[in-house]
Amino acid sequence: MQQLIDDIAADLGRKFKQDFADDFAIEDALMIGIHTGGVWLAERLHEALGIKQPLGKLDISFYRDDFSRIGMNPQVKPSQLPTSVDDAHIILVDDVLHTGRTIRAALNEIFDYGRPATVTLAVLAERSGRELPIQADVVGKHFQLGTHEHIKLTGPDPLQLEVVEAP
Repeated sequence: MQQLIDDIAADLGRKFKQDFADDFAIEDALMIGIHTGGVWLAERLHEALGIKQPLGKLDISFYRDDFSRIGMNPQVKPSQLPTSVDDAHIILVDDVLHTGRTIRAALNEIFDYGRPATVTLAVLAERSGRELPIQADVVGKHFQLGTHEHIKLTGPDPLQLEVVEAP
């Protein structure tokens, strides 16, 4: 797991150098993790990259498009953005990119707070089954899974990733 996190941090560093050259340092980005697994990963990346601004946290429960079917998350947490998102270079972090709906919800919430300059998406795992045209800029590991399989992240300590059968 630590190697995946190190690889994601290195890829983010390279991406920011390529995209922004000397105009903007990754240490000045605003990192935002999506509850819960994305926050666990973001905490580790935030430290590894030496990002100066405090870590932001999003709970997208009220932005999901499926809560009428599955019900509201009983553990809704407040979102915490330590600074304005206007003109910020945001690194959005989540654990697993599957359908794309979580990322769509997160982007909707972020844009309700303001208009960032850029959003870079980093995920620990990306799996097959996309429903929306959303892709990550940086991915730790790619999975091709059947419809009966899911990726589960447990943590925060130790942080572990496993493929499990759907209930």
